[in-house]
Amino acid sequence: MIRAERMSAAFLELVRIDSLSREEGKIAERLVRELKALGSEVYVDDAGSKVGGETGNIIARFPGGRTGEPVLLSAHMDTVVPGRGIKPIREPDRIRTDGTTILGADDKSGIAIILEVLTVLNEREIPHPPVEVVFTICEEAGLIGAKHLDIRSLRSRHGLVLDSCPADSLFTRGPAADKLEFTVHGHAAHAGVCPEEGLNAIRIAAEAIARMRLGRIDAETTANLGLIEGGSAVNIVPDRVVIRGEARSHDEAKLAAQSSHMAECFETAARAHRLMKDGREIQARVEGKIERDYPRMTLGDDAPVVQWIKAAAATLGVSIACRKTGGGCDANVFNGHGLNVANLGTGMREIHTVKEHLLLREFEQTARVVLEMLRAV
Repeated sequence: MIRAERMSAAFLELVRIDSLSREEGKIAERLVRELKALGSEVYVDDAGSKVGGETGNIIARFPGGRTGEPVLLSAHMDTVVPGRGIKPIREPDRIRTDGTTILGADDKSGIAIILEVLTVLNEREIPHPPVEVVFTICEEAGLIGAKHLDIRSLRSRHGLVLDSCPADSLFTRGPAADKLEFTVHGHAAHAGVCPEEGLNAIRIAAEAIARMRLGRIDAETTANLGLIEGGSAVNIVPDRVVIRGEARSHDEAKLAAQSSHMAECFETAARAHRLMKDGREIQARVEGKIERDYPRMTLGDDAPVVQWIKAAAATLGVSIACRKTGGGCDANVFNGHGLNVANLGTGMREIHTVKEHLLLREFEQTARVVLEMLRAV
């Protein structure tokens, strides 16, 4: 019943609409029109005004042909850079980028699947439970569209985010993440005339980083420092440097321990640097900020959506396994508010790179599974 060529054509049109984070206005306009044409109740929330974007999250409701608990289907509208002027290339088994931009399968493949499933349900008049659709903004900017969504307004408590790679994977476990920022304060001095009167903030930061556990910490935990900025000129001992990073873990205690370890490395390095000038002691110091970026995603095998997907896959004779991921997605936010939402793969590959592509067989399989799930729930 899924019309693969129609779905692929819709995907090709969607990826040609530029929609970087906070610039999702044009694609939102199109999606609102299509959702209304399918007979849904549609509204756009105020998340865009809160994050400085062109539009908010789209929420659409389809009544269905039978009573039952509503089911959530979600994907995000924004893409990463380089994402302007995408020129997709269709091949027999895939759609790929031309090598100058990303493709945008992350996550317009999810959007295209949802639209095709809704279209089939509508044109075939297939009885199904109420469906609630959420297309978010700014997922790639830190899940901030979902974070600004009023979850209390949603009627569904179970559902799917379509935003991951292999179609044979249902991601039911994802890590919590902390966002980290450390500002090292040293003391400025002329680097050639009196360097001994300065405290080099970059050096202090380097000493902290050198003793820090980073990368793969264990099977459940990772950590990274990804941004650093500071200094004003090569002939000035830098008095300030800012380092930003993250820590993630499937285990809350391990996450707390890793974030604390990273903070302590900076504190220890700063304590080791002081000087006397004009009869007073100048001590290097650190300002640290640790904030929870998003919560864990943890669904058991007995979660309704997991059972629904397993049953749909069995009916269709395809294999889908529950897996864990080291990444975060909107499902983390939904689960943090008490919903049970898993992340199903769409067939995208090499996302966030100019080699990104979408495997059409997997793309179609996911659409068939989602359709069967809604038909059978």
